[in-house]
Amino acid sequence: MLSAGIDLRKIRDRLGLTMRDVEYASQTIAQKHGSEEYLIPPSRLSDIETKGIVPSVYRFYSLAVIYRKSVPALLRLYAIDLDRITSDWSASQPAKSHILELDQTTSSVPVKLDPGFDLNATSDLGRMVQQWGTFPLAMLSHLASQDYTYAFIGNEDYTMYPILQPGSFVQVDEARTRVIERQWRSEYERPIYFVETRDGFTCCWCSFRLNSLVLQPHPLSPVSVRVLKHPQEAEVIGQVIGIAMRIGDLAPANLEESKELSTPKPGVVPSPSNILKAINGTDLPSTSARKKLS
Repeated sequence: MLSAGIDLRKIRDRLGLTMRDVEYASQTIAQKHGSEEYLIPPSRLSDIETKGIVPSVYRFYSLAVIYRKSVPALLRLYAIDLDRITSDWSASQPAKSHILELDQTTSSVPVKLDPGFDLNATSDLGRMVQQWGTFPLAMLSHLASQDYTYAFIGNEDYTMYPILQPGSFVQVDEARTRVIERQWRSEYERPIYFVETRDGFTCCWCSFRLNSLVLQPHPLSPVSVRVLKHPQEAEVIGQVIGIAMRIGDLAPANLEESKELSTPKPGVVPSPSNILKAINGTDLPSTSARKKLS
């Protein structure tokens, strides 16, 4: 902390500012925002620079304004790098699915790839990247033709298990809110939608029944079908178009210990007809009915 204070002193000296200058400037900021929390008296600034005292969030803001620095830049003096905040996400294991909020202005992106990189073959991307570079994400905004939301599948959300395992990250296209209903050849063809309900968020297959939205889980999931009024109780945020998930980490006990879900009885496996019925969202004729039809 002391080294960070020394660095702040160096920044102030380079700008030719005295402690009184900082105080007067912070006083203007405090008056503008109507809070004395932004004020930095000389005694407090001295403690910050020489005794390792950490500024409050309000004084961080004042220092960033006065020193013409961004708040993330000042935080890096204290060994806090906001650009790496996602690397610590594993420390928290939220139980419920939720929307991710990413607030990065720059990002490290591959700027040079191995000439032998073949998109048609499965490759180790880390080895294919020859050079990484920092790129301002704001410059990419003009390339965006659609709005995307990024979401995290809660560690107790087994709605689309095993297609979407708990702990997965999904990319949602907010432009695709219309639920498509037709016959699907497989479960991988049927669109998965990101839905907001009064209880939170979930990913599932969807279909309409009168004025209600049917939230259809995967047939191998222990989650039950839900029918909610649309849009009062359930609203489609968009369609899942991308998935990033780890495999091999989910222990069988995780499914059994889920508080909100009832574990299916051992040995009970949905029949192919029930799976197709869940995929297509339609009722299939029973075996006896099919015999009569034939």
